[in-house]
Amino acid sequence: MKKCMVAVASSVFLLAGAVRMNVDAQTSYARGQDVSPTFDGWEQNSDGTYTLHFGYFNRNAEEELDVPIGPDNSFDPGGDRGQPTHFDPARRWWVFKVVVPADWPKDRRAVWTLTTHGKTNQAKGWLQPEWEVDKDLIAKNAARDPSLMTNGTNETDLDHENRPPVITGSPAQTINVSDTLTLTATATDDGRPKPIPDPTGRLQQGVRVRWIVYRGAGKVRFDPDIMSQRLYGKPATLDTKVRFAVSGAYRLRAIASDGQTFSTYDVDVTVK
Repeated sequence: MKKCMVAVASSVFLLAGAVRMNVDAQTSYARGQDVSPTFDGWEQNSDGTYTLHFGYFNRNAEEELDVPIGPDNSFDPGGDRGQPTHFDPARRWWVFKVVVPADWPKDRRAVWTLTTHGKTNQAKGWLQPEWEVDKDLIAKNAARDPSLMTNGTNETDLDHENRPPVITGSPAQTINVSDTLTLTATATDDGRPKPIPDPTGRLQQGVRVRWIVYRGAGKVRFDPDIMSQRLYGKPATLDTKVRFAVSGAYRLRAIASDGQTFSTYDVDVTVK
């Protein structure tokens, strides 16, 4: 009975997201539209606490928006709970997590408020049973987000024993705006999912790493921003040169994906 209820909840969750995205995708705008924060689901941790997952939908096809932490980008409770300040176009899943205690009331809302282009939107996360997720559901929805570099596979194709890559990288940095920063991120994997036989040799399988801007109010250039190919059976390392257009505080995020699951690593950079 429990498995049946989880399956129904997962179907409702996927259907709701698909309907919402299909409606919004009917009209496309390059610029000038708002960003909606999203509640992507919750899961219970082994210590009894709960993790609430949040993402966002930037309705612009081209415009990237920056909203600093403050009245226009706040979280209740806490104000700053690690939410992004840089918003890339389109739908972004599983962007950040908020951990709440084991005694968190089932009906209490955790609210992310975001104001862009004069419009205020909110995402309200709470422990509603229909919004409970697991790693398989996370993998399936991550496949819709190109920044997470996952493969769009059917549920039967998922390796249910797969674990996300382990990623390490450069420490926090302080540089001058005229300098070029070198960052390194290395991901190791558990060898799952196993490679699919590919006589053509054209199917990329294994781990891949990319860099994105997570927080910061200026243009950032990565060279390169993503590995040219996936690597299987050995650590995947991406060395990239980074240039900043303006000074300020930045948080750069490395994302490692094995094609089904992903993990992230953040580096804080102060640019003088």
